[in-house]
Amino acid sequence: MTAPLLRIGPHTVDPPVVLAPMAGITNAPFRTLCRDFAGGRGLFVSEMITSRALVERNDKTMRLVHFDDAEKPRSIQLYGVDPETVGRAVRMIADEDLADHVDLNFGCPVPKVTRRGGGSALPYKRPLLRAILRAAVRNAGNLPVTMKMRKGIDDDHLTYLDAGRIAVDEGVTAIALHGRTAAQHYGGEADWSAIARLKEAVPEIPVLGNGDIWSADDAVRMVRETGCDGVVVGRGCLGRPWLFGDLVAAFDGRGADGYARPSLREVAEVMLRHARLLGEWLEDESRGVIDFRKHVAWYTKGFSVGSELRRRLAVAASLDELAALLGELDLDQPWPAGADGPRGRTSGRNRVALPDGWLDDPQACPVPGEGAEDDTSGG
Repeated sequence: MTAPLLRIGPHTVDPPVVLAPMAGITNAPFRTLCRDFAGGRGLFVSEMITSRALVERNDKTMRLVHFDDAEKPRSIQLYGVDPETVGRAVRMIADEDLADHVDLNFGCPVPKVTRRGGGSALPYKRPLLRAILRAAVRNAGNLPVTMKMRKGIDDDHLTYLDAGRIAVDEGVTAIALHGRTAAQHYGGEADWSAIARLKEAVPEIPVLGNGDIWSADDAVRMVRETGCDGVVVGRGCLGRPWLFGDLVAAFDGRGADGYARPSLREVAEVMLRHARLLGEWLEDESRGVIDFRKHVAWYTKGFSVGSELRRRLAVAASLDELAALLGELDLDQPWPAGADGPRGRTSGRNRVALPDGWLDDPQACPVPGEGAEDDTSGG
């Protein structure tokens, strides 16, 4: 298909594809892999950064906001619950040239965040949402500010249309909508029709769709069915950074002939490179391999590996050990049927943890405490 033209402030995103921030996943090494497979095309967002930790110059946080020279534009996702602190964090990003784009996260459904009024619980308090967006935009200088959110708390407390209008009023450049409520967590199916409704409600700015994009064909179908201006890809690329190459092919009109179907040998090579990049980034090979362990099951999904060897791969402690274990696999296995399907978290919830009385008045504007600024990402 002919890809829609997506502009985020002064930046053209071609194809209109964005890597969703994921805690512990979308660090610099993983972004490098995704960007390389995409030939440098698309937008690759950092892990979520808490505004308070940034303002306080937390060592871990300052590492997370470091970008490779090849990353253009540099994109930071910021999370905060206090307008003043968010404003200070955005001003710091602008003044110190830490990024070229700031995205604000209002989509996290994690209970320890929502029970304190943060994440996907926050847009229910319309005045607080407006105050945070206003503080961010006013302190951003020439940097574009975007936001990512969910449909709402649950089906009885939907907020995305109100939030969309508030965002337009306050000068937000684009909105990404995950077509689930906080109550759904990552279960069930994403409601793409909500993405279409938001696009109709805020025609002034781009709307990006998120949720259940497991393949490049899903991304093309979402754009066709909803009229959205682009897509945000999260769990679908876990263990599959080459998905971004597929997305480039799809939006360039090359179709399935341009999609990657790597053999296990090719996957193993990517796994080793990923672990090596993590070690270089952390300046410690062993720490890099340990950090890589979480990716093993995603990379090997669908392949015949065996439970014992899979377990040993998941406890490897060095690059040599990881390479030796991968060498024990039947590396000539072709890409398995069905491996393009759902991956990552798929659990749902029936109830959202909220502060006492949170739903009593959407116009009340209490600022959540520091506990709501948890460094758990998601949307």
